[in-house]
Amino acid sequence: MARFSVRFLGCKVSHTDARAVRERLLADGHTEVADGGDVAVVNTCCVTHEAVSKSRQAASRAARTHARVYVTGCGANLAGALEGLPENVSVLAKPSEDTPAAVAGAVGAIGCVQADNRLDRVRAFVKIQDGCSFSCTFCVIPLVRGATRSRSAAAVLAEIRRRAAQGHREIVLTGVNLGCFRDRAAGYSLARLVREAGAIDGVERLRLSSIEVNHVSDELVSALRETPTVSPHLHVPLQSGDDGVLQAMGRRYSVATYLRKLEPLEDFNLTSDVIVGFPAEDDKAFGRTMRIVEQAGLTKVHVFPYSPRPGTATAADDTVSPAVKKERSARLRAASQAACERHWRRKLGADDLVLVDRPGRGYGDDYSPWLLDAPVGALVRARAVEVSEEGIVAVAG
Repeated sequence: MARFSVRFLGCKVSHTDARAVRERLLADGHTEVADGGDVAVVNTCCVTHEAVSKSRQAASRAARTHARVYVTGCGANLAGALEGLPENVSVLAKPSEDTPAAVAGAVGAIGCVQADNRLDRVRAFVKIQDGCSFSCTFCVIPLVRGATRSRSAAAVLAEIRRRAAQGHREIVLTGVNLGCFRDRAAGYSLARLVREAGAIDGVERLRLSSIEVNHVSDELVSALRETPTVSPHLHVPLQSGDDGVLQAMGRRYSVATYLRKLEPLEDFNLTSDVIVGFPAEDDKAFGRTMRIVEQAGLTKVHVFPYSPRPGTATAADDTVSPAVKKERSARLRAASQAACERHWRRKLGADDLVLVDRPGRGYGDDYSPWLLDAPVGALVRARAVEVSEEGIVAVAG
């Protein structure tokens, strides 16, 4: 029996992949520990140079305290990214769906299958799709995760039933490009999956992790609005508010399309991603991004300074200085924080159902952060009394 730990870097998909490895090792009879242990699994990220650096650091740290380290995930699949690690580190370059079996085979089963293991979180991330078949000029994900592919609707719905039965009150549908989900044989689009997932007994809250604006269709908007358990929150990457930069990025929409697609969701809490300092971005282009973030009504914006990725069309291009990237990133983050606080202030004096996912903190129905004293895992009604930099200060009851 091995004592093991699993950690992940990067996005919610990476978290879901790491969880799959964890559950496989538990099912094989191994024991999870918080510190030390015999085996460490590090599920890595490579979306930026910094992500690769952090992944290498995590693997190196684990190698000093564990007999064996298995490196998985996007970084493991990027050629050359994780070379030169200590001898007790094995880099497993596998598709995400094959990784749990690969790690389990390397660790070795002990012939003792445990009962189903509940996750430690109050929400469960259920992956419905992986990979991407599009060709954004800056993005390494198609290289490390492969072409788009979907799980069967039956498998997804079965997992959601299992997670709900385990006591998870919120289900988050996740994937690399959620709008590409299809189960043609069974006649499922993403909209139909949303409707059926939201109707499963025990699912009290359903969200999408992220979706490209091209896939925000009338059919999907109707499903989001007409499914009572769906949270009024949607994360829709913008990347830039300038049409010239979007074209250089290989994005498949214009600024006007982005704004038009989000109009039917103006009462949702809309969050986004933006890349700052892309090679085609000058001061005027960045100024347009700032204006579009405000015009679209976006609150939380995840800001990513441009980082050239090997194997991409823009791998050799990095024309914006680090100082300019830093300054633009700071401006956009400040605007995002101000937008969040304006959104939170509109809730003062109002009630909301808050899912408490850690001590002193939880999320309201639209995924706004609430700060309150309530048991972890509880879904409690709370009243907003104040706004801080961290979220909405509330009292339960």
